[in-house]
Amino acid sequence: MVTRVATVAFQGIEAVPVDVQVQIAPGLSKFLVVGLPDKAVKESSERVRAALVASGLGLPPKRITINLAPADLPKEGSHYDLPIALGLMAAMGAIPQDALDRFLVLGELGLDGRLAHVGGVLPAAIAAASRDLGIICPTASGPEAAWAGDDIDIVAADSLLALVNHLVGRQLQARPKPARQLIDASALPDLADVRGQTIARRALEVAAAGGHNLLFVGPPGAGKSMLAARLPSILPPLSARELLDVSMIQSIAGELAGGALSDRRPFRAPHHSASMAALVGGGLKVRPGEATLAHNGVLFLDELPEFGPSVLDSLRQPLESGETVIARANARVTYPSRFQLIAAMNPCKCGMAGTPGHICKRGNACAADYQARVSGPFLDRIDIRIDVPAVSATDMIGAAGAAEPSSAVAQRVAAARERQRKRYEAAGVPDILTNAAAGATLIEKLVQPDTESQTLLLQAAERFNLSARAYHRVLKVARTLADLSGVDKVARPHIAEALSYRLNFGAA
Repeated sequence: MVTRVATVAFQGIEAVPVDVQVQIAPGLSKFLVVGLPDKAVKESSERVRAALVASGLGLPPKRITINLAPADLPKEGSHYDLPIALGLMAAMGAIPQDALDRFLVLGELGLDGRLAHVGGVLPAAIAAASRDLGIICPTASGPEAAWAGDDIDIVAADSLLALVNHLVGRQLQARPKPARQLIDASALPDLADVRGQTIARRALEVAAAGGHNLLFVGPPGAGKSMLAARLPSILPPLSARELLDVSMIQSIAGELAGGALSDRRPFRAPHHSASMAALVGGGLKVRPGEATLAHNGVLFLDELPEFGPSVLDSLRQPLESGETVIARANARVTYPSRFQLIAAMNPCKCGMAGTPGHICKRGNACAADYQARVSGPFLDRIDIRIDVPAVSATDMIGAAGAAEPSSAVAQRVAAARERQRKRYEAAGVPDILTNAAAGATLIEKLVQPDTESQTLLLQAAERFNLSARAYHRVLKVARTLADLSGVDKVARPHIAEALSYRLNFGAA
């Protein structure tokens, strides 16, 4: 007789149904796990055996076969421990076989029978709810599973023995409550700390309002990283749909501390030594990278030219399409990766090119060689480039107490984003929330510059050889500038300011 327990495998952030089939048959004593298991799954036999002994139940000296169906789907991770253990207990009569029929099960077992937190519980719970199933998981994962809805039956236990007591009706476990991580916006780094840099602050506000990619270029100590670190303080909270997407990614990556969800946008700042797999995802298990973990948030790349050229160019696809596609010989995984790129770099290797009173020993080649490490196609995907000049001590003293706080800027950004949300909802594309995410055809339809603005755009395109992508990104930034101004029509001043941000790319 075969006992079945439902669980899942993960492909990207999708939870794919897996049927754990348990058979105890006469024969030589052996414990086999089949169905394309990875090493962590194969090792589950020892964890399950020890956990059952710790719970007062030994395995019979028979041939035990665990089949993870479908057999051609790779199975990875330690969350198969609990469904295998419960399947064995049902097969041996320790728990009723029908007790597991209406549950999806996942969890890792310790040698003492304790249940440990595993990643992916939130997407697994959502998948269970869609199949009218409940979910059995460790206590540490319960608050995360509770976000799947009030109607789903959740059993969260801290040990295998406590779980068995619940299933046989001896000691029922309380339903966990969803946990939320509250982050006070006032605790975030504030823009009021930034002295001077009026143009850079304006560019940061425009980027926040429209979700545009931004590049700061300036000497060391000019405040580039300081400005970028304050972007989260002016971004609006995640919407309900965005919160769900971000939380599912964090759940798969095992980064939901205590199962608590937060409506603050992700801010990822990888070191410039990061590999391609670390940045866009990959590896043996095709895990999400920094680009995916920054979905609906910010990816900050400091010291941009110090990243490997191939690593930076690997971001070109997610910057354009909003998703990362990782293809392997035996797998093809798609992760959502619609992030806002904020980058910072020095103008040259010594960092002081263009600074008054400084002359590079290598002359113009110092800046040219350093900036050439970032490819033109990558730069073409950045909407705004701003030179951030050095701030003197005199400027710091004169600007003391005069800087606008993040709270005031955040109000303007929120108002501009609300205008965009309503516009795209009226246009029949409610999934688009910012101008940066709009397609070329849609943005042309919504902007429609007047004759004077169109003439200015044409002159700039001819003089500076703007690409088609650059042209549409200028329109997107101009649309955001009009939204910040609270007007429906894009006018020549908006086009001119958008061009001033774009033409810092030289030939664009």
